[in-house]
Amino acid sequence: MTEETPGFEEKPDVPSGATPDDAAEAAETPPAEEGAAAPAGDANDTDQSAGATAQLDQTRSALAERTADLQRLQAEYQNYRRRVDRDRAAVKEVAVATLLTELLPVLDDIGRAREHGELVGGFKSVAESLETTVAKMGLQQFGKEGEPFDPTVHEALMHSYAPDVTETTCVAILQPGYRIGERTIRPARVAVAEPQPGAAPAAKDEQPGDEENGGPDEG
Repeated sequence: MTEETPGFEEKPDVPSGATPDDAAEAAETPPAEEGAAAPAGDANDTDQSAGATAQLDQTRSALAERTADLQRLQAEYQNYRRRVDRDRAAVKEVAVATLLTELLPVLDDIGRAREHGELVGGFKSVAESLETTVAKMGLQQFGKEGEPFDPTVHEALMHSYAPDVTETTCVAILQPGYRIGERTIRPARVAVAEPQPGAAPAAKDEQPGDEENGGPDEG
């Protein structure tokens, strides 16, 4: 059994021929560990970069989805506004047409009074004001004598034949028609005349011929 001598510390091996300075440096240098691991800083930076890239991709995807949702919502809102404006205009047109339809008998009375010379005095002023007002609301009167009969805007109440017409013609306006824009609220009630059955077309005027000049010259 070997006893350690007190007061002596174990010193590292120093090669023979080494100076005292070399021995001191060897004593201060800690022994190298076998299998020392590589620095961990580069691995951590790589993991953080990959995580940041993945998070950025998720953010971009979420932003694209929110943008698409916003565009879809905006398109739906625009369609809704157009539909509301269209419905509002249609309701207004129907309301105006209903009101003006109720006033047509009054306008007919005014027209008859004008034809008989009874539209005078204060009644004339009121009648003209009413006609101006309904005109501003878009009411238009139509129907004139001599125009071709159109079943889409005319209602024939009387029918006859006439030798001086070449097509079905309105020969009398019994009640004028009214429209608002392109919408007819009352057709014009008319008397129509058709060409006489079997009547030949009007002959063309004869041009002065050779007969008036004594016939062709004899050759």
